[in-house]
Amino acid sequence: MKNSEIEQRLRQEAKALLEQGKVDCIIGYETGSLKFTTTPLITRNKDDVERLIVSPFIVNNLSVYLTEIKGKVGIIAKGCDSRSIVNLIQDNKIAREDVVIMGIPCPGLIDLNKIELSLGKDRDELDNVTRDNDRVVITIDGKEKDFPITEVLFDNCLECEFPTPREYDVLLGEPCAPVKSEVSKKTSIKELEAMPRGERWNYWKEEFSRCIRCYACRNVCPACFCQRCFVEESEPQWVSPTPKWQDNLMFQVTRNIHVAGRCTDCGECERACPMNIPLRSLTKKMYDIVDEQFHYKAGTDKNASPLLTAYEAAEVEDFIR
Repeated sequence: MKNSEIEQRLRQEAKALLEQGKVDCIIGYETGSLKFTTTPLITRNKDDVERLIVSPFIVNNLSVYLTEIKGKVGIIAKGCDSRSIVNLIQDNKIAREDVVIMGIPCPGLIDLNKIELSLGKDRDELDNVTRDNDRVVITIDGKEKDFPITEVLFDNCLECEFPTPREYDVLLGEPCAPVKSEVSKKTSIKELEAMPRGERWNYWKEEFSRCIRCYACRNVCPACFCQRCFVEESEPQWVSPTPKWQDNLMFQVTRNIHVAGRCTDCGECERACPMNIPLRSLTKKMYDIVDEQFHYKAGTDKNASPLLTAYEAAEVEDFIR
């Protein structure tokens, strides 16, 4: 099913939900102010649903808004988004009956930064960017150039295990298979792991020296739902408010541990970082450790107990042996 067909059905479903009083508001995507971008649309007006769109640029994980909006909500969810919603249900942050999930199978989202780097062009210079199955076609000055889809998708999309939402009330479009690619963040993670410990420490020291502590990574993360973050505590003060690299590193490592078992590898933390710090190298490594040690994948079963809230007698207890 084409995006235009999914878009039309989405608008029909969203309008019906509002008209029938099944939801109080709709959370979706509309065209952004910048070229080839989208922005979240949150509305209670049935006429606004005509602004809802589906495109290869619907990057935001909209589930982050669910803990702030009261009442019943209709929400558009990609695969990773739906898993984040399941996490919030598991943690009793939202009630399943208060959310109508309109699932969208996601074959991967286009990373405009990769296109700009490959072409040496700013996005304002691009006339058009379209996806054609396993290729992306870019038009510049009337001339077309195409790339394999694996070269221009976000890294997390290249490793996405569940592109079709696991939890939904209505599925808009046909289920899709994961993207098959050897090009992913795993390569850089292996390179980091291969570094001598001192060299790896210096690498992260340099990266976090650039952090301005804007907390964009935390604010876009659906798994960071604490009303008061530990970095804002003053008694005791865990980290300095001044963005020193040591405190920046402590913030990221602690945050990573806090979201262990809740991170769905949606990649929002890295995408939102204005300093382009490779945060997903940390979160993806934690995601893999959780899978390896606990055989647990976040957000795949709303009836399962959240990680670290349940304990089995058969689990290893090396710390007391």
